[in-house]
Amino acid sequence: MSRKKYLTTLALTAMSFFYPFAHTLQAQEKTRELSLEEATTNALTNNRSVQLANADISIAAANYKQTEAIYLPQIGISLTGMRTNNPLNAFGFKLQQQSITAADFNPALLNKPGGTSDFTTSLMIQQPLVNMDLVYQRKGAEKQIEIYAYKKQRTQEYIRFEVKKAYLGLQVSYKAVAVVEEAVSTLKAVLSFTDNHYRQGLVQKSDLLNVQVQLATAENNLAKAKSAIRNASDYLSLLMGTASGKIYTGSDMISTNEEAGASELSATRSDFVAMKKAIEASDLMIRSGKMSYLPKLNAFGAYQLNDSRLLGFGAGAYLAGIRVSWDIFKGNSTKNSITTQTLERNKLNTQLEQQKEQSNTELAKAKRDLSDIQFEITQYTKAIEQANESLRILQNRYEQGLVNTTDIMMATSQLSQQKLALAQAVYNKNLTEAYLQFITTSSTTK
Repeated sequence: MSRKKYLTTLALTAMSFFYPFAHTLQAQEKTRELSLEEATTNALTNNRSVQLANADISIAAANYKQTEAIYLPQIGISLTGMRTNNPLNAFGFKLQQQSITAADFNPALLNKPGGTSDFTTSLMIQQPLVNMDLVYQRKGAEKQIEIYAYKKQRTQEYIRFEVKKAYLGLQVSYKAVAVVEEAVSTLKAVLSFTDNHYRQGLVQKSDLLNVQVQLATAENNLAKAKSAIRNASDYLSLLMGTASGKIYTGSDMISTNEEAGASELSATRSDFVAMKKAIEASDLMIRSGKMSYLPKLNAFGAYQLNDSRLLGFGAGAYLAGIRVSWDIFKGNSTKNSITTQTLERNKLNTQLEQQKEQSNTELAKAKRDLSDIQFEITQYTKAIEQANESLRILQNRYEQGLVNTTDIMMATSQLSQQKLALAQAVYNKNLTEAYLQFITTSSTTK
């Protein structure tokens, strides 16, 4: 590899590694220690997605509460005032007021009554008795509560995964800072040694300039690495539902191997179960549509007070009965509605199968990735040992004037690359294990 490539390798490696987190560090806030357990607990309590999931459950419960109307009576009261000189209505008003006298049968008064007033106070009751279509709609509304409960659980599982992912990102950012700081320290020592030799005329100015360029690049990468810590901390704050701006420190690199997850997908994974509940709800709505073909049985009653004066209660009467209604033909709207609901139910079945197939593909890929990453970790560990030994030998020879500055910088860059690669590989391993746990977890909702 050419000298130019070696001089820029460390910069390119760090830039690609920290690109998702790249921002300028604006201030140095006081750091606060944060454990994974604390971050997870705070996120499950305060995360906006979890709060929205709780809101969905509350809305579904309120909608289900509304369906109690199919069992409970409906009661209303009204007050109506009217005045007319219509012969038929005027006579009817008096009849309702139970104020008819013999004089009211005078043909002249019957044909041309004067203005007649009537004030009616009515109490009306309707009591549903048998409405089978509404019974199945109520059952479907109850299923919605279960659906959103499983969706909430899946949201919580995803938040757990995201918190662990962010926490791993925070840890690897600190590891990267340590690696780059070590490289900066080494380059400063090389610069001091090279500067002394340059002053003594033992090395060329180009060697001194190369070290200065390498050191400036490393210091730039160090600033970006510290910005990555800031950005990882901000993302953790977002997940926990707290204000951004804090800088967190975590424990050493966590290992999730003992929680790597099952070897295959669980049929009771919460998002799968939520989809199954949605299919069951669709079946109930289809059943409700079919039940709408059946007659409906409802009771009704009314008590009415009539008087010629406002707020008068001179005469009272009641009316009660039972109504059987049967919609024999509604222009095929019910039939077409059932067809649409059936197609939607079939679509949900297809989506569930598609979701399982995609998850199985992701599971197989994650397993292969984990195997590859474990091999990479072994290789990088060996490479770091070799790069350390190589740098030690070159430093000794450099102090004896047997190698040039470029060799030292190449060895330093190589060691930093391998350490960053190892940190990235460990991060990928832990992240893959966390993802395996996420996609193979089983539902705990009953």
